[in-house]
Amino acid sequence: MTIRVIIVDDQAMVRAGFAALLAAQADIDVVGEAPDGSRGVEVARAALPDVVLMDVRMPELDGLAAARRILSPPPGVQRVPKVLMLTTFDVDDYVYEALRAGASGFLLKDAPPADLISAVRVVAAGDALLAPSVTRRLIAEFAAQRPAPRKDGVSLRLGGLTPRETEVLELIARGLSNQEIAGRLVLAEQTVKTHIGRVLSKLGLRDRAQAVIFAYESGLVTPGDC
Repeated sequence: MTIRVIIVDDQAMVRAGFAALLAAQADIDVVGEAPDGSRGVEVARAALPDVVLMDVRMPELDGLAAARRILSPPPGVQRVPKVLMLTTFDVDDYVYEALRAGASGFLLKDAPPADLISAVRVVAAGDALLAPSVTRRLIAEFAAQRPAPRKDGVSLRLGGLTPRETEVLELIARGLSNQEIAGRLVLAEQTVKTHIGRVLSKLGLRDRAQAVIFAYESGLVTPGDC
């Protein structure tokens, strides 16, 4: 199955370079591009992509606001794509907010070409692009700046998880990969994936990225835990 991608970036050279690289892959089809967030939302609605590569900093409408609009569509919009944020910096204040809004992860603009291709495939498959080391840095940098853990329905929803599912969620938020979680809990990696699927389903979360945010906002883990 071909992965449909659009590229939203205010730099024409970046758009052209990414488009040429991705279009050369047999399983990826670049179906549109846009120079700013506002146009990006329009193209996403019209082209129905599977993945949106979204620059963080743009004129008119920045990537964060555009991602929110794409990921929270008006009634009647049936297909919601995955959003992969592109940033010049490995730790960017917009990134944390983008993950809260539902973005599936982020990628450095100067990442090797193979990483970009892999990222599109990973996100299209429904996984979150959050390397363990990036997760730890991201949370350490920004979670400490957030308000105290919420005591409303967010934290109460944890009660619907089994002890094992709660443990898996905590380890995800600490930045462990599936393989590392399997080793820590002495489980098969496929069993870990099953637990993660149940956690996401019970909590109404889109992917691993949102699970990390949820774990911190609910107070299950704190920045010092990493």
